[in-house]
Amino acid sequence: MTRTPLTALAKPAHLPLPGLLAGVAAVLFTAGLGVTVGPAGLSPPAVARALVDLLPFISLDHGLTDVELKVLLEIRFPRVVLGGLVGAVLALAGAGYQGVFRNPLADPYLLGVAAGAGLGATVAFATANDPLVEPLAFAGGAVAVAIAYTLGRSIAGRSATSLILAGVAVAAFATAIQTYVLQRNVETIREVYSWILGRLTTVGWEEVLGLLPYIVVAGGVLFASRRMLDVLSIGDEEAAALGVRVPRVRWVVVLAATAATAAAVSVSGLVGFVGIIVPHTIRLLFGWSYRAIIPLSMLFGAAFLMLADVAARTVVAPGELPIGVVTAFLGAPFFLLVLRTMGRAR
Repeated sequence: MTRTPLTALAKPAHLPLPGLLAGVAAVLFTAGLGVTVGPAGLSPPAVARALVDLLPFISLDHGLTDVELKVLLEIRFPRVVLGGLVGAVLALAGAGYQGVFRNPLADPYLLGVAAGAGLGATVAFATANDPLVEPLAFAGGAVAVAIAYTLGRSIAGRSATSLILAGVAVAAFATAIQTYVLQRNVETIREVYSWILGRLTTVGWEEVLGLLPYIVVAGGVLFASRRMLDVLSIGDEEAAALGVRVPRVRWVVVLAATAATAAAVSVSGLVGFVGIIVPHTIRLLFGWSYRAIIPLSMLFGAAFLMLADVAARTVVAPGELPIGVVTAFLGAPFFLLVLRTMGRAR
């Protein structure tokens, strides 16, 4: 674990306006790119007019056919919004984990949520219950974290390290069960690995509306905890001396971030590295204060995953790459760079 220097913490005492403006601009730009770029061949000006036409008291002749308008409003636009929500959740959860564990390499899959969600989705595919993929993935991720949480609290000291080790053990156990289920149902391997590699396939707004409450709750909890995360970053003993209930803050942040991650994973599959790349980049650009990291992680996380989805749809067009492959392609070298930077700092 690393401790934040007090001098570094002191710099960004508030949300920097340039960062906020850059984040909003990044979200708008990538969202516009996402709804206009694709194999359907929609005219960008026509798409812009069609979206403006949705606003109340405005009527424009956008020029799109009924089929093109259906593609825009029921396939492409929901997918872009879903990608933005998933990216925001994963980046937000990553920032929360890094705050409570004081480790820039912590990510949303730390406590076994990915392995648990993967097991739940595998069971759904193996039993030919495709409509249950999302509910079982969410349930699997939530149960895995609940078990890790219970084991972590039972270990002497109840430290952040004990929670991480419990998560590793639970993830290994869930992965072992998943492997067994796959061996017993070989015909489902293709579907399972397609889900594991990450995907943003949606028709309509059902997944978006299902994920929205989680990002509202998790965002509210983590936003309210941002000052406590600043205090935690100087060390548990120092934070306790300042009156912070360290275990309580840690568990609240972990549970909120994990519930949001499980919800995101249930609709997108396993999309890695977002929770490492985005918060760490913000930390380098705008400082160490979580009063800046938390809100900016949501904005830039949304923009990052929407841009990754555009790349996934266009790099091998008319085919499509799994979005998890795109984020891993960017995230793996970034992870090594962060690791090297940490080694030099020590």
